[in-house]
Amino acid sequence: MNVEFSTKAEKLQPGSAGALLYVCSDACPCAQHSAHEAAQLLCAALEEGQSFACTQIAHQGGLQAVAVLRVKDEERATLEKAAKEAAAWAQKQENVKIDVSAFDGVEAPRVAEVLALALGEAVYRFERYKKEAKPAKLQQAEFYHPDSNLAAALAVAEAQTYGMNIAKDLGNAAPNECTPEFLADTAKAEAKKLGAKVKIRGKDYIKANMGSFWSVAKGSRQKPYLVELSYFGAADKNEAPTVLVGKGITFDSGGISLKPGLNMDEMKFDMCGAASVIGTFCAAVKLQLPINLIAIVPTCENMPSGVANKPGDVVTSMKGLTIEVLNTDAEGRLILCDALTYAEQFKPKAVIDVATLTGACIVALGHDVSGLMGNNQALVDDLLAASLEVNDKAWQLPLFDTYKEQLKSNFADLPNIGTPGAGTITAAMFLANFTEDYPWAHLDIAGTAWKSGKEKGATGRPVPLLLNYLRNV
Repeated sequence: MNVEFSTKAEKLQPGSAGALLYVCSDACPCAQHSAHEAAQLLCAALEEGQSFACTQIAHQGGLQAVAVLRVKDEERATLEKAAKEAAAWAQKQENVKIDVSAFDGVEAPRVAEVLALALGEAVYRFERYKKEAKPAKLQQAEFYHPDSNLAAALAVAEAQTYGMNIAKDLGNAAPNECTPEFLADTAKAEAKKLGAKVKIRGKDYIKANMGSFWSVAKGSRQKPYLVELSYFGAADKNEAPTVLVGKGITFDSGGISLKPGLNMDEMKFDMCGAASVIGTFCAAVKLQLPINLIAIVPTCENMPSGVANKPGDVVTSMKGLTIEVLNTDAEGRLILCDALTYAEQFKPKAVIDVATLTGACIVALGHDVSGLMGNNQALVDDLLAASLEVNDKAWQLPLFDTYKEQLKSNFADLPNIGTPGAGTITAAMFLANFTEDYPWAHLDIAGTAWKSGKEKGATGRPVPLLLNYLRNV
């Protein structure tokens, strides 16, 4: 977290030092209500479709940056788009004072939260491998509103940014650094820093108890780990917890079913499910949410070797179901199924797993929407509602019984892939066999966990969705 947020119960005065940002809506333009002449002129000059304008004015023997942000409406997507433009300007300033007094006590916290999140996103850098780092200048953002009712909203923004930065840092780290051990150590360090409990199980436990997980892990020289983070913030410490499970394949070569070489470097992002679960857990603990929460992360590499899984192998899961491995590149479900069985011991009120599970999800939903499936419609509906509130998009796909026909094996209880078609759904249907004893939802984030091309990097999603869901719980 590189930006410090604070709030004051007053309107921003024109003579204040530092960069100034005045925020308003079409219903309350600065041309009528701002006390700052430059802000009035900027707002009046905005043309149709424009939301942001900035200038520099003479101030105390130097130049002062002044900007106006006028949002068309208070819809989350509208706010985020406008805030991103303002944040691109703000991250070039050392400190920014932001006036949101044009909004009432209901809308001002929402506007401040979105702006703070945009600032956190704008200043994020991952440059630890570069000889010369170029950090953003912005250090402080001070929000002004007469009622000063923004503290809670800014706390949420700070915690969410903190969690997303953990997820992005883990996702962006090179796979020779972010090994399963590194992922486990990072989760442990972050959780302990916040006062949460940590249990890490190693190779011996996994080999003895989690045959499906071990079948993937044994192909790599890197040791596997099962990470368990726990936080008991509910008034009743014995209340059934919510459990988050994240796929932690720190590099996915495909195994014996080797992936094509093009863009294989992006398979370092195959642990973004784990990263987002760790980030969400830390954000929830930082906010001291009144819930009981457990995060489970199975982590290993998927590599080809003389002892790796082979197509045709049959392995036994922690639940006792046997699995025919038809494709070693469908490994995520093999580690997740044992982690989902492990979750049973906590008698959870709900289990949500997060995984970069299938390329088919990108075919179905593209790169802006996560796939959502589950065995409990109330849980799915709550996740969909949470996603809409924070514009972290998800879309429900069906788990009709007819899809079970695609998961049949002549030699085992289940194959690890289905027949062609509906790959995202059959992957979830495979996992459903291990979640019969509790409400469960599955988020396939293969299309949303990272960006490719010029903007290549982890997105930190779906931390916003998950954290908002936990806040609603």
